[in-house]
Amino acid sequence: MNFTEATRKYERWLGRELTLVRSDLTLKHQHMTEGCFPFLRATFYRWAQLFPEICKAQHTAPRVLGVGDLHVENFGTWRDIEGRLVWGVNDFDEAATAPYLIDIVRLLASVEIARGEQRVHIATADALEAFRGGYREHLESGGEPIVLMEKHPALRTMAVARLKNPAAFWTKLNGLETLRGGVPTEAARGVRALLPDRKATGLRWVHRTAGLGSLGRRRFVAIASWRGGLIAREAKELAPSAAVWAGWAKQTSIRYQELIETSVRSTDPFVRLRRKWLIRRLAPDCSRIELASLGEQRDEQRLLQNMGRETANVHLATGKAKRLLADLESRKASELLKAVKAMVKATGADWAEWKAAHR
Repeated sequence: MNFTEATRKYERWLGRELTLVRSDLTLKHQHMTEGCFPFLRATFYRWAQLFPEICKAQHTAPRVLGVGDLHVENFGTWRDIEGRLVWGVNDFDEAATAPYLIDIVRLLASVEIARGEQRVHIATADALEAFRGGYREHLESGGEPIVLMEKHPALRTMAVARLKNPAAFWTKLNGLETLRGGVPTEAARGVRALLPDRKATGLRWVHRTAGLGSLGRRRFVAIASWRGGLIAREAKELAPSAAVWAGWAKQTSIRYQELIETSVRSTDPFVRLRRKWLIRRLAPDCSRIELASLGEQRDEQRLLQNMGRETANVHLATGKAKRLLADLESRKASELLKAVKAMVKATGADWAEWKAAHR
């Protein structure tokens, strides 16, 4: 089927799994015309549909509970229970049991597409070498959370560069209009359970528009004052991975919590899955990192190496390291780059179709 038909069918399926916000979905469709990189971020469902067909050799690779929607902007920071700044994968909305190579090929495809739009400057072959080195290192060592304290000074410098003006974060969030309608009971209960105590004052609910892949899903945010400053908690509605819709992921449960709890990770204590609602703290230091926010002086080779390390941290949750290492070593760089280019070509063709239909 062509991309437009696939989108229609996926959104019909998604609408049966959760309540779609039509105005946000329209905004998502608009963003999908603006560049191939935002288009890639917004359309994991199409990737899940095409990968088994285009990348047959990679689709037979050993399976892990993987990220699915992995790309160069699906990384961010959070605070662990010790208050330390941690860096890693930021979004597990599409978590599913999948060939481990789907994460690797998709991340490298995002590098290729981002490079074409001048978002990154590293060559895809160099990105593969750096990523593969970090991935192999953490598979061999058993993994380690990427805590930005005494280690990883270069990554820490890149990550904290965007944290200089927290006032702007709160100004934007506090400027959202207060909701007049009600908040679903399960979402409200989940949010209130993550508030520090009942002394938070002036609590109000807003609707937040964020992301690209999840744009169109309901997001409710509670904002309040507590002990001298603002705090915020968000409830985002989740659905099973698009890999379930595509027909090759058989487990239909939402696997977000499972993956963050079993991967090699120093977890964010303010992230909880409550039935189909993801509850989390919103703060300037707990968010996805956009490439533009890292500045032009970022070390992209080191960044890709750490992305490889973190991807291994995730895959170690369910994958056997020796088996993954053996499979990785059996695959030439040329094979993986060929798969990346094939998926980039397919994504570009879909984007061209979408732009032509939405001029």
